[in-house]
Amino acid sequence: MLTSVERLLFVRGVPIFKELRDDFLVRLASVMDELSFPSKYSIFTEGQEGRSLYIVVSGKVRVHIGDRDLAQLEQGTFFGEMSLFDAEPRSASITTIEKCECLMLTQMQLYDAIDETPGIAVNIIRLLSRRIRELNQKINAKQAAEQQVEVAKVN
Repeated sequence: MLTSVERLLFVRGVPIFKELRDDFLVRLASVMDELSFPSKYSIFTEGQEGRSLYIVVSGKVRVHIGDRDLAQLEQGTFFGEMSLFDAEPRSASITTIEKCECLMLTQMQLYDAIDETPGIAVNIIRLLSRRIRELNQKINAKQAAEQQVEVAKVN
């Protein structure tokens, strides 16, 4: 179990919350639940309904769709944030690689905090926008590389 000071210090280092003032962070950190998962545990599965964000405190998780790995996440990273805002099913599965400790923030906890502190929503919107830009850049780079291959085949 993290002390309230350890929890605050940890949450302060998570990118989605970095720009928040300490009084906002204290509010968010205090309502998060601490969860412990064993190795090879499915935290959630693609297609499941979700309404919570998780922050990896220790251990590692894999993000995957079926058997195809998309990423491995370690301490200080987070996942599940899209489900906080839309009621859409999870877009990927999360399985622990090793024993994992997480903090969980539910949609209701976040909405209550946003009611008190709208700046939290602004930070999350910035982060999600940044992620969309990064994905767009990757898609554009991949399409450009594919076009170069096609041009090379023609020549």
